[in-house]
Amino acid sequence: MANHPLIAPSILSADFARLADEVAAVQGPPGSGADWLHVDVMDAHFVPNLTLGLPVVQSLQKSADLPLDCHLMIENPDRWAIGYAESGAYNVTVHVEAADDPVKLARDLRAAGSKAGLAIKPNTPLEPYVDVLKSYDTLLVMSVEPGFGGQKFIADVLDKVRKARTMVDTGHLNLVVEIDGGINADTIEQAAEAGVDCFVAGSAVYAADDPGRAVEGLRSQVQSASSRSRS
Repeated sequence: MANHPLIAPSILSADFARLADEVAAVQGPPGSGADWLHVDVMDAHFVPNLTLGLPVVQSLQKSADLPLDCHLMIENPDRWAIGYAESGAYNVTVHVEAADDPVKLARDLRAAGSKAGLAIKPNTPLEPYVDVLKSYDTLLVMSVEPGFGGQKFIADVLDKVRKARTMVDTGHLNLVVEIDGGINADTIEQAAEAGVDCFVAGSAVYAADDPGRAVEGLRSQVQSASSRSRS
């Protein structure tokens, strides 16, 4: 696990009418605050919901100091994902269930300037994609079905996290293990103990009275859980 746990608030749970303010609320001084800003892009085809797209990401890129972690829940990412990398996103994650050629796509994303992330749904097994993941910088394990915020955490996916953590620790893979879905004060320690590096949290941050303090509270829980798992 990373020495500094990464907390990535999801703007899916933010007030879109006050997006710049909501981003500022989780940006702390260096060494505190959110690490990444998680941006859920949904096309109403790969998932049944529709959120924001490239123009909003481009606007966020101009106003947010945080690295953008774009999670593309879209059809045909081989065609559309590169635009997000070219816009300056730090990490662009595509779904293995939607990509035609995920290895080539990872190469193209890196060439366009971003890190490459691969997401897997709760019912998608990890094992068939281990060789593919050698081309990626991030593995995003979905702990809810993609498409909606506020769902209940699916603890069974932590088996995939543990397998990925072992492969990273043994040098078989070199990537950040990220989790997204139902992460809050009740679930984040389970995820930390399983070996997650980066935690996406939506309502746990943006439903709080002080989103910045909520980020720090989640990070403290991760550090406590990590200390227990090492002892």
